[in-house]
Amino acid sequence: MHEGFEHHRPSASLSRNFQTDASMPTLIHSLVEQKSSVLSLAATNRYIFSGSQNEDILVWNKGTFTLKKTLHGHTGSVLALEYAKDKEWLFSSSGDSTVRVWSTKTLEPLYVITPYQDHSAGDLYSIAWLPSIQTIYVGCQNTSLQWLEINNLITRSDCNPSHDSGTSVSSGTSTPSRSSSQRQAHKFFDSYPIYERKPADVFARNSRIGGRGSPDSDLSISISRLHLEIPSKNVIDSAHYGYIYCMTILKPGEEDKEPRLATGSGDESVKIWKCQANRPTLEHQFQFSHGAVLAIVANGDTIFAGCQDGYVKVLDLETKTLIRTIIVNEGVDILSMSMLNSDLFTCSADGRIKRWSASFDCIASWQAHKKIILSSIVTGRGNAFELITGGNDSQIKVWEAVPSSRSISQEIQSSPCIGAHAADIMTYALSKFVAIPSISSISSHQEDCRQAAIWLRKCLAQLGATTSLLPTGEGINPLVLATFTGSVGEQRKPRILFYGHYDVISAPPDGWDSDPFILTGKNGYLYGRGATDNKGPILAIACAAADLLSNRALGVDIVFLIEGEEECGSLGFRDAVRKHKEAIGHVDAILVSNSTWITDDRPCITYGLRGVIHCGLEISSNFPDLHSGVEGGGVVEPMADMVKLLSTLTNDKNRVQIPGFYDSVRPESEDEKRNFELLSKITHKSSTTLESRWREPSLTIHTIEVSGPKHATVIPGSVKAQISLRIVPDQDLDRTSKSLIDYLKKVYHGFRSPNKLEISVNHTADWWLGRLDDPWFKALESAVRETWGEEPLRIREGGSIPSVPYLEKEFGCHALHFPMGQASDQAHLPNERISLINLHKGRDVVQRFFRKAAEPDFLRFLKPVTDADS
Repeated sequence: MHEGFEHHRPSASLSRNFQTDASMPTLIHSLVEQKSSVLSLAATNRYIFSGSQNEDILVWNKGTFTLKKTLHGHTGSVLALEYAKDKEWLFSSSGDSTVRVWSTKTLEPLYVITPYQDHSAGDLYSIAWLPSIQTIYVGCQNTSLQWLEINNLITRSDCNPSHDSGTSVSSGTSTPSRSSSQRQAHKFFDSYPIYERKPADVFARNSRIGGRGSPDSDLSISISRLHLEIPSKNVIDSAHYGYIYCMTILKPGEEDKEPRLATGSGDESVKIWKCQANRPTLEHQFQFSHGAVLAIVANGDTIFAGCQDGYVKVLDLETKTLIRTIIVNEGVDILSMSMLNSDLFTCSADGRIKRWSASFDCIASWQAHKKIILSSIVTGRGNAFELITGGNDSQIKVWEAVPSSRSISQEIQSSPCIGAHAADIMTYALSKFVAIPSISSISSHQEDCRQAAIWLRKCLAQLGATTSLLPTGEGINPLVLATFTGSVGEQRKPRILFYGHYDVISAPPDGWDSDPFILTGKNGYLYGRGATDNKGPILAIACAAADLLSNRALGVDIVFLIEGEEECGSLGFRDAVRKHKEAIGHVDAILVSNSTWITDDRPCITYGLRGVIHCGLEISSNFPDLHSGVEGGGVVEPMADMVKLLSTLTNDKNRVQIPGFYDSVRPESEDEKRNFELLSKITHKSSTTLESRWREPSLTIHTIEVSGPKHATVIPGSVKAQISLRIVPDQDLDRTSKSLIDYLKKVYHGFRSPNKLEISVNHTADWWLGRLDDPWFKALESAVRETWGEEPLRIREGGSIPSVPYLEKEFGCHALHFPMGQASDQAHLPNERISLINLHKGRDVVQRFFRKAAEPDFLRFLKPVTDADS
């Protein structure tokens, strides 16, 4: 029923599409360059300025959309434009290694700023103006960050060429050029035509200073006097390890009076600089792995970084954390972004623009240019707003940009095709996760398992985690490792490892009322394979971490370790964890959510799991399958030996007959006895029954298989059987396995049978028992109580989760098991489901638990981190 699924895998993006015809913007006007790419844009109330690849800046009248003037001067592509409203200046930076300053009133040139060491700075990709300290910042191709403070400079209209005094500059801020007899010659601005073969000197009076075709000597002299140079002390060499492609000023918050500068680079990072009067200082660095950062914008303390491969990283300045990743279009560079209130516009190399709401949902998407979009701005026009975009198709397009008049939640609820619960990103993500048939036990679904791992990694990255895939061995499904990093503070943060699994068991269609791989909502439940085991709980806990992260309230680090072989015995898990233990990092506690309640109406916490030993037996003869009518009674039959051997494992009271099997079983305490009595009243099952399922060991015979055609007249030549032991505290796993093998061999030897017995232990998992007096357990129990308004039941499970006791031993910390599902969730059965209420309240419980773990009083319970741990 799932053939061809590989052609219909769900998109990795968690951003919902709420685009409607009404949300599409109106194209107001198009402006056409002269066969040149539009690399940069700026706007005032009167003009639109476009910087082109052909070295000019075109000035367009905003009211008539006509070309007002062309600003000449640069001799390289105009890479960035910045409007300084307080000065009524326009800054332009170029591939000619200069920044020019223009009056936005007179449209005349004012100053030429050269970086330190002139052309060695390379292309000047980005600029930003900070009015509070009157400083222009420049991001350079040579990876340096440079700046110049400009105070009290005279404007072009005030300049008199006869004055020898140059410019008026406040002390120690900028370096104006000297008088023509004193200043040094500039190798470009004071150069002669190449055919004259003369070295540069201050008398060259290159006409390009005044503009192409403007050999005004007075203008050349006045411009040369207004030539500013960035001094060496205003340079941070290797500010990044790549070109500084973009930057933006971050406006200070109400309590923080110090502005900041954010810079993005080809080294896949964003750096935050405190903008002090004398020198910016590095405050924090965000490091990514999604290509160069090509565009950056900010809204308050939220920073958006557009990356080379189609991802937008959403960063929180206050907590210094990555809070979300938006997948715009994988593999398609994001070259420009703009903000309108809390809405983000992303402009991509495929010519498309997408508009994203404050909840990171796509509310509009359209093909804006035929080719690459290189620049964009949002500007006001009267009481309206416009989005202006420029591309390499020589087009400047002006779009109507209407501010969002209502919240995205209102838009969702009013949509006729979207149910109320779809407004929850958790449910939306689960519908995509369930759609991937990640059945680990069927080899034909191995690629589906890999795709589930890839999807989950991208999902967690979008929610704000740093993610990777960890290999587990050839032919074994990978682990997903993701870390939600809590707010940076002075004290060490607790680190909680959440363990889960993305693989599921098979789902034959018989017995299902809906497609098991299409999440179906019905009467408050979500039906689908993996809904409760274990995809639903994984996403609930991920959304809990993401919500806290986005609200600047995550005070712990959450490390997700999600495997894809749990339903097949966790193949390769232990070796992979040991190999990548350094990448996983130190762990203070382990959280698991991989079981169900004991009832449907009372929240529970699981504090115990039985261990398991799976054993295979084979008894074979030295003859082939025989006919019972011919050979019956003349041979010792393997089946008879197997039946006798299995019958010796338990007595008539179902007690396991392995010598010493019960000797080390931990006695029942008075508290536990009272707890079983309470559970007996609630479940209407005897406490003896519950104890035998949860806290007492047991033996089970699973299968008996025979060779041959399985016909009633055939004596099989070999017989196989599968048995298992469930062990409990304090039975030793290895010692019990050996005792089982020794007992079977001894009993079989007493048969004096000519047949051969082979024994193999196929899989083992240790028992696990939580610490009820542990502060972690108490914090989780309190979180459940506060969320549900009643005391949670303390339960144990008869099943096994091999990775839980292993992780405890490997990381030297305690595990906690918080089940989200109800007893009727049908895990591993047809019509598997999970309650919407349980899913949402499960997320709320985990949020409360994370908050409690971050409280100052809780931090004293953390053990010190050793070098081995870190």
